[in-house]
Amino acid sequence: MLMPKTVALIRIRYTLEAALARGFTTVRDCGGAEGFIKAELQQGTLNGPRLLTCGHAISQTGGHGDLRFGSLPASAFDSCSCHYGQVGVVADGVPECYKTAREEFRRGADFIKIMGGGGVASPTDKISNKQFCDDEISALVNVANSYHTYVTAHAYTPEAIQNCIKLGVKGIEHGNLLDERTAEAMAEYDCYLTPTLVTYKVMASDQFGAFLGPVNSKKNAEVLYKGIEALKIAQSKKVKICYGSDLLGPLYGYQTQEFRIRGKVQSAQEVLLSATVTPAEMNGLGDKLGQIKPGFIADLLMMKSNPLENIEILDEPETNILLVMKDGRAY
Repeated sequence: MLMPKTVALIRIRYTLEAALARGFTTVRDCGGAEGFIKAELQQGTLNGPRLLTCGHAISQTGGHGDLRFGSLPASAFDSCSCHYGQVGVVADGVPECYKTAREEFRRGADFIKIMGGGGVASPTDKISNKQFCDDEISALVNVANSYHTYVTAHAYTPEAIQNCIKLGVKGIEHGNLLDERTAEAMAEYDCYLTPTLVTYKVMASDQFGAFLGPVNSKKNAEVLYKGIEALKIAQSKKVKICYGSDLLGPLYGYQTQEFRIRGKVQSAQEVLLSATVTPAEMNGLGDKLGQIKPGFIADLLMMKSNPLENIEILDEPETNILLVMKDGRAY
């Protein structure tokens, strides 16, 4: 999140190639990947999954996407804004929200991502914070609607989730503190949930325990143990569930562990649907991706074992995936 953009761009080739090798032929990026990266993938100068992107995640000042340390004023960052903070962009007030969302679409975004509540990795907010005012969220939703697409929101608490979905947000990222009433509302509003349970597990591990620092590690612990319960609640209330990871940088190599975690509370078929059919539907690609059918794009995995019998084999791609095909081409 804090490295120079030039360094991130050098590394992205390896991140993309590794994701494809793990069997991910399509990836939805919720903050950082820009349109020119997507274009290079389409042209074949980069190998990796096809990307669905939001550009930058949109945050209020002091919100989850604002990575500026609280010890310095905003003016201290003005001279280096082109090179700093690739994940999020800050917008305050209705006019700025309109302009920022349109700028992301101008640069190739497929949807809009907003920070609807506090987060774990951000330095100056609390998880309990509700972020953006109602008129700002409505403005962002209005822009997305005009482009015939949707807004998804980072949100943990029932208050933040309910506030977003009543204003027209169609996706919730994480949702670790979800309760039954909120899950019922999500189902009623036809809103999609993308849990990212592996993120908190990895960031709490001995290997990466220093990744967040003491303050943010405490926030991580708050949401870590609630995530599985939230998934169970969403499942029981028939919320549409997608597959996600939210891992950053070198942690991205652990994205397949989400299969193993989900398999503790979902059937193998439910987990597979969350990684194929449901997200294709969410992104308006239900007639092109996620199924093996005549007329669909030829994305195929050939494996030694059947994931419907044991979903955990998808967490062992090095030994179980024999072939990854994307767009009819074997990689």
